[in-house]
Amino acid sequence: MPILESDYKSLFGFRNGFVSTVYSGLIRNVNGVIQERERITLSDGDFLDLDWSFCGEQTDKLIIILHGLEGNAQRPYMTGTAKVFNENGFDAVCVNFRGCSGEPNLKYRSYHSGATEDLVDIIQHVINNKNYLKLHLKGFSLGGNLILKYLGEGNVIPPEIKSAVAVSAPCYLKGSAYELHTAKNILYAIRFKKHLIERLKIKQIQYPDKISITEINSINTLIDFDHVYTSRAHGFLDAFDYYEQCSSLQYLTKITIPTLIINALNDSFLSPECYPVKEAKNNSHLFLEMPRFGGHVGFKNKKNVYYNEKRALQFCGQQD
Repeated sequence: MPILESDYKSLFGFRNGFVSTVYSGLIRNVNGVIQERERITLSDGDFLDLDWSFCGEQTDKLIIILHGLEGNAQRPYMTGTAKVFNENGFDAVCVNFRGCSGEPNLKYRSYHSGATEDLVDIIQHVINNKNYLKLHLKGFSLGGNLILKYLGEGNVIPPEIKSAVAVSAPCYLKGSAYELHTAKNILYAIRFKKHLIERLKIKQIQYPDKISITEINSINTLIDFDHVYTSRAHGFLDAFDYYEQCSSLQYLTKITIPTLIINALNDSFLSPECYPVKEAKNNSHLFLEMPRFGGHVGFKNKKNVYYNEKRALQFCGQQD
């Protein structure tokens, strides 16, 4: 499809990508979303937790929302989306990836940018046990890449899935990994690494035969983390094999349901390859919107309703 012109007008003071990213990640608050937790068992015997919120009336429409690296279902970008959709006739389920709901998961493996087998299980659980006829997907950052990969890698897409939205999606993981290691992103990289190492130390206690403290202490960068843990725990040769196999960029041409990517041009996490202009132009189901501003998941707008939330509602509503 032709590349979409964006209507996003950044508020004064939020045109700086760093400001919009940090405010939205650390300062924003979303109130009024009441969530009910459901634990499901995955195909390999592990578990993950789903946090549901409801629109207050019977509906056949559901939005499934996936978070980013080291996120969870209570992050404001998750509850913000759930609130907007709940207020407009959709139930919402915010997914906590393995180990992200406040309790370590059972397996040595956890979640990663390409773990589409877990999304398959979630969707099948919803179809088998709930009464929704129209399912829509929305993912942020890592979760956005995961949704795009799921849609294009050859899975049988159930007819109940009507549309998808990916926000701030690192479609080319290697490029995004290198961007996170540049000086402009040093504070983000330090924060991500700190949280990931803390989680990995818990894994080491659970599975001392699989990873040692010495190996954990050897991790100096996020790429090191993917070499030492992500790749080995999930069956990849190394970090770069993981990036290559799990980048959604290679699958975008095969997406067959209406899918919107919203990637801000001033998103410091994204490399040039993460703006898939050629792929969008060659796939009538793929829509690419590249606002000038917004940073990484930072599309602040008036009344604490973010642009990506309103835009996702509009897009999904058109596909019902």
